[in-house]
Formats: sequence, structure tokens, C-alpha cells
Amino acid sequence: MELVFYTNPMSRGRIARWMLEEVGQPYRTEIMDYAGAMKTPAFLALNPMGKVPVLTHGNAVVTETAAICAYLADAFPAAGLAPAPGSAARAAYYRWLFFANGPLEAAITNKTFGFEVPANKTMSVGYGTFGHVMDMLEHAVTAGEFLAGDAFSAADVYLGSQIGFGLRFGTIEPRQAFQDYWARISARPGYARATEIDDALIAAAQR
Repeated sequence: MELVFYTNPMSRGRIARWMLEEVGQPYRTEIMDYAGAMKTPAFLALNPMGKVPVLTHGNAVVTETAAICAYLADAFPAAGLAPAPGSAARAAYYRWLFFANGPLEAAITNKTFGFEVPANKTMSVGYGTFGHVMDMLEHAVTAGEFLAGDAFSAADVYLGSQIGFGLRFGTIEPRQAFQDYWARISARPGYARATEIDDALIAAAQR
């Protein structure tokens, strides 16, 4: 079944691209521009949100970056990007994937746009406070070399990408633990390949 990757090099599609490069399976890329292609009926039939990334694998359609990472890990188990089901490592894998997709994403978004949860309302918000999220994130990246046991996984691709972006653009605190973790995982050949592809696409579009 053909893998088709709908993306834009200036989007969260960069995370899914990294995951695809880690999986190592051939895929076709469709570059989508924000003003036109993402709003066409054909693309909206795949993702009514009109956003990238989107992955199709035969008749399967996957949207949401964390879901794409998890789907690819399960679809291509030979890549070793998801721990064994029922294991402690698998529990950690799910924990940090969903933490990154939920509390971390929400906390960063709210901070970026200047929204602060009132002190007497933190119990009503899934992430509590931005500080709590940063402390939890530090716990995640210092418990071991990787997030889910001794092996790199899709959780590292997804959560790690948020750390890399956050350090670059100042949306997370520049703690040493985050910098050390990002240095470890961004040294992977899969990340280098994905970055080279997307950066070349951006450069070509700016000519």
C-alpha cells in the first residue's frame, strides 16, 4: 500500500517527516500551500480541518501528528519505534505521547498567546500551570536516555520535536535537561534527513 504524505515544510508536518524517515519506508510527498491546496474539496475530504500533516496508507487516512507517529510505529513494527504491547516501556510510550499532545501542547499555546490560568482555577485545567508542565517535562527526559525505556521510539520523535521547536523559538524554558535531551535525539540520521528535505523545500520556495 502506498504511503502518501501531505505536508508543508513550515508546519508540524516536519515532525511527521522525521517519523517517516525513521520508519524507512518509501513514501510520496504532496506539498500543500496554506492559501489554496489545503482548502480544496479533495483535501478537505481527507481532513475537514484543512490542515497538515495528513498521511494516507492505502485506504487508511490519518490526521493529527501524534496519531501519524503512532500509526507508523504500529504499521511498520520492524522499525522498532514502539515498545512491546503490555510492557512497562509501552506504558511510558503512551504516557508521554499523550502528555505531549495534550498538556504540553495546551500549556505552550496558552503561554504563547498570553493566557494565564488564574491561581484558583488550575485544578480545572488539564495541565495545571506552565511551570508544572515544565517540571513534568524535565522528569520525562531525565528518567532515562529515551522516553520509553532503553530504545528510541515514536514518543521521542513527537515530544522531542516539541522540545526542539520550543528551544529554538523560546516557547519552553531553556533548561539544561531539555538541551541535553534534544542534543541526543537530534543527532539521529533520520532527523538529519528529514530536516534536509524540508529546509530544501523552504529554500526552493523562497527563490
